[in-house]
Amino acid sequence: MAALAPTSLSKDPLSNGALTRIFGSRVKSLEIQQTQLRLWTCFRSNSGVKLKASAEPPALTREPKSDKQESIMEMGNGCDLFNEMKNNFLSFKKHKYMENLEHFQALSKAQAPKFMVIACADSRVCPSNILGFQPGEAFMVRNVANMVPTYESGPSETNAALEFAVNSLEVENILIIGHSCCGGIRALMSMQDEVDSSFIRSWVIVGKNAKLSTKAAASNLSFDQQCTHCEKESINCSLLNLLTYPWIEEKVKKGELSLHGGYYDFVDCTFEKWTLDYKGSVMEGKNRVVVKNQSFWC
Repeated sequence: MAALAPTSLSKDPLSNGALTRIFGSRVKSLEIQQTQLRLWTCFRSNSGVKLKASAEPPALTREPKSDKQESIMEMGNGCDLFNEMKNNFLSFKKHKYMENLEHFQALSKAQAPKFMVIACADSRVCPSNILGFQPGEAFMVRNVANMVPTYESGPSETNAALEFAVNSLEVENILIIGHSCCGGIRALMSMQDEVDSSFIRSWVIVGKNAKLSTKAAASNLSFDQQCTHCEKESINCSLLNLLTYPWIEEKVKKGELSLHGGYYDFVDCTFEKWTLDYKGSVMEGKNRVVVKNQSFWC
């Protein structure tokens, strides 16, 4: 009786199907493990990928992510954020634009806002949401801590906007709006005297006079209370800085332009408004703001 020749895998390789028929599930398990090993070898240089520690066969898994990271991934993958933005735009188009088509067509030809608004870049204090400005009603510029540099400070996006609003659009009011819990003011109040080349320091130093006034008037208060004081003092310093622009002061002197301050407390949802008294401030040598028409909305 003829004996069966021994099967040699090295000299006469069989197909995967044949191996499976001969050795059954052991071959399948071996193939799976070899595939996982190859994948792990390919990806092991990726620092974001780690071998999962468990009693199961080796498998790949991403490092655990925080809720914030997962939220960012979901937004990036599902475009949920932009879908919501799209819906908001389409709602605006249907309920605002199309229902006021004549108004928006007029705006496409020219704008004639009554207000120039200077507000903080903080995401929590949008002037249009807070005060209800509609398209065409306010020319706006937003920067860190709603500051206005002096005329002598040189060009910036803020005074470029001022020049356009006052000389070209001929606005009748400039409103500077500050707010509670302002990070820019906190940075100003925390700033040490040593040289710091950061962009933030280079900008908020515009409010150094407000900081000095606050330290002089409120040194007995807590740091948080000093910041609140400085948030309002900074608005007044910016109102004085507006008067360093010759073409602004000229219009204010003629009664063609009014300068206003506003303070939004979003913790209690209150709003303070006041107007610069130009004649009174001039009598004080332009070093101190005299105000009028103060009001408190709550």
